[in-house]
Amino acid sequence: MGVLHHTVVYEVDFPDVACQKATLIKGVKELSALVGDTGGEGLGAIAFSGDDYKLLGVDLSELSELERTLEEAGLNNEIPTLFIAEVVLTYMETTRSDALVQWAAEHFPRACFLLYEQVQPQDPFGRVMQEHFRQLSTALRSLALYPDCQAQRRRFLAKGWTECSVMDMNEFFACCIPEDEQQRVQTLEPFDEYEEWHLKCSHYFVLAASKGMEPSWTPLSHSVTVPCHAGPVGVAGSVPAAMCAGLSGVPGLRRYGHRCVLVKPNVIVTTGGFGEEDGQHCRVRNFHVLSRHAGRWEAVCVTQNVPDQRWGERLYHTVSRLSDTLALVVGGRTSPSSTGLGMLWLKFPKTWGASGPGDVAVELVNLQPAAAAAALRWRHSTTEITFKGEQYLFVYGGRSALEPVLGDWHFLHAPELSCTAISVEGPVPESRHSHSACSWEGGVLIAGGLGAAEQPLGSVFLLRELEHGFQWQTIETHPPLVPRYSHTAHVHEGKLLLVGGVWFHAPSVPGVTVINLMTGLCLNYVINVEHLEWPLMLHNHSSVFLPDEKELLVIGGGGNCFSFGTHLNPEPVLLSLSSILTSH
Repeated sequence: MGVLHHTVVYEVDFPDVACQKATLIKGVKELSALVGDTGGEGLGAIAFSGDDYKLLGVDLSELSELERTLEEAGLNNEIPTLFIAEVVLTYMETTRSDALVQWAAEHFPRACFLLYEQVQPQDPFGRVMQEHFRQLSTALRSLALYPDCQAQRRRFLAKGWTECSVMDMNEFFACCIPEDEQQRVQTLEPFDEYEEWHLKCSHYFVLAASKGMEPSWTPLSHSVTVPCHAGPVGVAGSVPAAMCAGLSGVPGLRRYGHRCVLVKPNVIVTTGGFGEEDGQHCRVRNFHVLSRHAGRWEAVCVTQNVPDQRWGERLYHTVSRLSDTLALVVGGRTSPSSTGLGMLWLKFPKTWGASGPGDVAVELVNLQPAAAAAALRWRHSTTEITFKGEQYLFVYGGRSALEPVLGDWHFLHAPELSCTAISVEGPVPESRHSHSACSWEGGVLIAGGLGAAEQPLGSVFLLRELEHGFQWQTIETHPPLVPRYSHTAHVHEGKLLLVGGVWFHAPSVPGVTVINLMTGLCLNYVINVEHLEWPLMLHNHSSVFLPDEKELLVIGGGGNCFSFGTHLNPEPVLLSLSSILTSH
């Protein structure tokens, strides 16, 4: 593009890597022409020397050798110089990478430094990330001394750089990437791994430092204003997490994007999702029934009474219990480009729970055309509501093959699922998917979600019954709810419980948030995981509230990260809420 006219690029890598790169460049005439191959063989540590591109084979931790080789290659340290280190320094011993940062500041009067690498090592995703690099025998050494963005900023200012700004990649993408470029990237291909994308971006940062630059160099300026949650999240206490006796070692419960439903007391059905089945990772076809006898849970894989495989393999659907023997499956997807899975009835034996699980009968719902649109979505919610004493299912939000975010809703009259027009007043909530929805006092509570700008939402709405229809009503929370999505939610005695999820507030991860629906008081509780031997991933999970014990059973959770592989919670976890529900 010509923007590097009168600029020389010096690339520094290990000697053997530099030699391989030089051989590749010389073997491709287009590359040789691009960098102006002078035709001569490399001299010493200079593996390749073109007109405006020099490739040096030097260990960065050997500063005297680096300085000598740069001088030999013709570097003039008096002119403005930009250093770019893209996941480089973190692989060095910290004392040596610190010395390199300081050397660059001391030896170049007018200089800028761009750094891109990992951060936040100790939260669940950070632990998965660290283990990935340990398995590659490339431990991330900077993280112990510089675990967050502010520590990295202090590092550069202490090593001789006079200006330094830093942001994680969620903030960078939202604030520094022009909107048209964001939209171009978002439409490149069908994409649905939002949780892993945002978690990965919260664990990488970009830092820009400078000295001696006139005018000052500030590439990390905000081109747009994005609402963010400033300051630390207040924590009111903790919730203990424990492994669930009887449910450990059940591979079929290691899944994400699935749905669990309490069919009757002490009987839970788990359907769909992506996870472990027959020793491999795949979309899960089998159902699992969890039942509790004498206080102990056990899980059994049950067969589907499906003559024509109509269940398919679906993620991000909903399952709504209509009776002890009947549940409705709405929507879902196999892949982001394979949707429109319709609705299914799940029919359970009357004897479930007493005589052990039997087969599950799966029947296709013959929908009226008006109701079909309700099923052509995923990452939506389906909630039981009451209008004029009759039962309806309220399908809201989600995504479809045509719309990345939906804000519409449908009232389906049970049990025939006819689509009914009911008047709705009040301010319409922002379109969203991956939100939570709970039945409450005949209406529905909607909380959080991911909005059209791919930013988490912090709003809470109540759809409440009026004489002639429903009304949207905003529930004000104080302090304001930290925006989140991919959480689960339950209501107990006038309190809304939000469990886990993904937010952009990197110093901590969402635990359990309790919102008093009478007063709006919003309190955050961290989850105490000291008794768990593995990182607890509280996104893409399902949870079932057990009111008598004031416990939450969390089933599954995790995701498939393009960088670090599939990570699944290995077994269900019980969260004891008795202390926070009595004190709140």
